[in-house]
Amino acid sequence: MVILVMGVAGSGKTTIGALLAKKLGWDFLDADDFHSAANREKMHRGIPLSDAERLPWLAAIHMELIRREERAENAVLACSALRQSYRDILCDGLQLNVVYLRATPEQLHRHFASRAHHFVGENLVPSQLATLEVPTDAVVEDIAQSPEEIVADVCARLRLC
Repeated sequence: MVILVMGVAGSGKTTIGALLAKKLGWDFLDADDFHSAANREKMHRGIPLSDAERLPWLAAIHMELIRREERAENAVLACSALRQSYRDILCDGLQLNVVYLRATPEQLHRHFASRAHHFVGENLVPSQLATLEVPTDAVVEDIAQSPEEIVADVCARLRLC
């Protein structure tokens, strides 16, 4: 099984995903690790990626998820997955549970103010919010809660803990 923790930049995907994976004893995957150096540099400069630039990234993540599925390895994936078409690529042929971290621009601003050393800056938030297609089949969590509260709620709602 794979749990996809999704949301815009600054919503806490990595924090929540890593905590959830630790609680479940599963592997944690950060989609940022699958980006090319060129994509990372572009985002660092505040330039949104095109779909053409995203497709190889999504395909690489999907291949890793398929590999893990074949080995019966559970994982938590932190990935923006902003559009339904991106989520469709990621979950093709897999059992995927989606957790959407819902955030207001004000909450995101506070998160960025406390965050250091990440290649994606707050300047990408407006384009990410404009791109976001809110999932209809997700566990929705408001980031106003603490990471621990979110993880506990996700576990309960997915009946994993």
